[in-house]
Amino acid sequence: MKKLLLLFSLLLFTCSLFAQTAERLEWLLEQDRVNYAQAALLVLEAADHINPAEGFSEEAAFRFAQEHGFLPRNVAANHLADLKGLSFIVMRSFDIKGGVFYTITKSQHHAYRELVHRGIIQGRADPLMYVTGDLLMFVVNRALHLTEADQL
Repeated sequence: MKKLLLLFSLLLFTCSLFAQTAERLEWLLEQDRVNYAQAALLVLEAADHINPAEGFSEEAAFRFAQEHGFLPRNVAANHLADLKGLSFIVMRSFDIKGGVFYTITKSQHHAYRELVHRGIIQGRADPLMYVTGDLLMFVVNRALHLTEADQL
């Protein structure tokens, strides 16, 4: 009986976690612009640096990203994320090896160019454009596919 109760409790917790994640992703897709804290939370979860079950907040994810060198310098949690900054977070979080210029400079600009070259960023894009929720989801999804394909 205790095992059944434990299993049922675990099932309810898991369903609640999935519902919260789905609600957060739906909210994110509706955003015209995201900030660095929101971007850090999604990217770090996708790259398995933080566990959604541990209840990381956007601010905690931002601090984690800062401490581990995943963020560009001189950005605050509430600053709007631009595409070159997001590129830098993705390159660092997913540990994507870049070309010669990125390897030498570790710059946001060359991170952006590397993600364009790899097809993670597609279509008409500018490194200074602000990141929308759906663009964030698209870039993270493409990075996941790239890293999974590299591991096979």
